[in-house]
Amino acid sequence: MTPLRQRLIQDLQLRNYAPRTIQTYTEAIARFARYFRRSPEHLGPEDIRAYQLYLLHQRHAAWSTFNQAVCALRFLYTVTLGRPHVVTAVPYGKKPKTIPAVLSQQEVLRLFAALPDDRYRTVLRTAYAAGLRVSEVVRLTVGDIDSGRGVLLVRQGKGGKDRLVPLSPQLLQELRAYWQQQRPAHWLFPGQRPGRHVSVGQVQRVCHRAVRAAGLTKRASMHTLRHSYATHLLEAGVDLLTLQKLLGHRSVQTTVRYTHVSGPHLRQTPSPLDLLAVPPAPPPPPPPWEGARPDRTGPPGAG
Repeated sequence: MTPLRQRLIQDLQLRNYAPRTIQTYTEAIARFARYFRRSPEHLGPEDIRAYQLYLLHQRHAAWSTFNQAVCALRFLYTVTLGRPHVVTAVPYGKKPKTIPAVLSQQEVLRLFAALPDDRYRTVLRTAYAAGLRVSEVVRLTVGDIDSGRGVLLVRQGKGGKDRLVPLSPQLLQELRAYWQQQRPAHWLFPGQRPGRHVSVGQVQRVCHRAVRAAGLTKRASMHTLRHSYATHLLEAGVDLLTLQKLLGHRSVQTTVRYTHVSGPHLRQTPSPLDLLAVPPAPPPPPPPWEGARPDRTGPPGAG
């Protein structure tokens, strides 16, 4: 490990960045250095600009990857190297706003049924039942299950925040059966390596295989289960502020986007076509005697 990399990691740790964020930043800086085959200490604003253009036009990097690199470079030059002027004009990419994919309840059941391994089925069912991120569900411990209070403790979620979520009675029964079978000691979902929890990558791979096996056409992932949890609760009548707390969102504006994909919300919104005034019915055609000669006092043939 180079001294610069070690210093970067220490600076991130001192500011209590999450381990996953530290890994993401260090990997982004390593790719930046490999591209130029030089240490970032010897690179400047024009080099960063050239690297950003490379990410866009040659790597065709997603905007999330692009912005992760920007965040890492800003931290490196501002904090670790003490040269904030280098990144003053480094722009972030404008990430397109897309509607999250949401599975119907029947599609969720098909996904669970496509999982041949009971252990991973329990992982995915727990993530859906509590609306957890994949990084949160893999880090659950046996002690996080509070059956007496009927809650699940989610430790150090996004932003380093703990939160409580309701523990489904059905999920509690499944977790008890799972514990009787697997006997986990500390981590609720232990990995293959002793003392470690199951990896995020392994759970994501299992989920992707199950999506294909279930024949789902939507681009579903572990995070899709979280989107589906939020949307299904909203459709069941849960208010936005409660949903915000359950999901651990910092701002309610993040939660509001689920109203854009809620079925009842969409169905209850009328189309302007339906609001148009119904035109009056045309008058009936005149009877045949209208327009007869004035000396006739009745309809033709009368008298």
